[in-house]
Amino acid sequence: MRYAIYATPPADHPLAITAARWLGRDAFTGEDHPLPPIQGFSGGAIEAYLADPARYGFHATLKAPFTLAEGQSEADLVATLDAFAAQSAPVQVPELVIRRLGRFFALVPNERVPELDDLAGRIVAEFEPFRAPLSEADIARRRVAGLTLDEETNLLRWGYPYVFDAFRFHMSLTGRVPKDDAEAMATELKQRFAEFDGKPFAIDRLGLFIEPERGAPFRVHHVAMLAGAA
Repeated sequence: MRYAIYATPPADHPLAITAARWLGRDAFTGEDHPLPPIQGFSGGAIEAYLADPARYGFHATLKAPFTLAEGQSEADLVATLDAFAAQSAPVQVPELVIRRLGRFFALVPNERVPELDDLAGRIVAEFEPFRAPLSEADIARRRVAGLTLDEETNLLRWGYPYVFDAFRFHMSLTGRVPKDDAEAMATELKQRFAEFDGKPFAIDRLGLFIEPERGAPFRVHHVAMLAGAA
């Protein structure tokens, strides 16, 4: 089993509902939804483009998936998450926008939010004692993407390349989309997520997601509310 600490909207938030219907899966309930019909895409293309984010569930990564270190327990992890959240303030993103990052699309802050970067960095560091070392297979899988020297250092030290200075908050809406379909995908996402594009977004909770076994869909296992003072 692997665990991950993600930012997530409430289960009944309009963004969470819209994202679950778009991806074809709700990480809170585990319920599958029929994938949306989209004009102009070849058969099976949408399934391929949405498969990866659907498996992980709609989220933004704060502490990437990890196996529990020897001597650590799920109960201790949950208790530590609750204590951390109780002392950490919610973060307001002034403007969340749809953007293409490399070959995938995501909702991201229009400008960097220092409080959000700080929250993510503290989570990476403070929950590190719960993380077992990566396997050689996991390290090799991450390296396939091509890493900078700093990202390689992060991978070996923290188990994930994109932390601290390399962190970019994003809530994935697709997996990799080929260049030929990028314009059509951008148009579709702008329509389906118009209610949230360019709008503020409050991060007021942390979700502990679990992957029961490698390759299985992630589920929301526990939610901790951010309740500290700004």
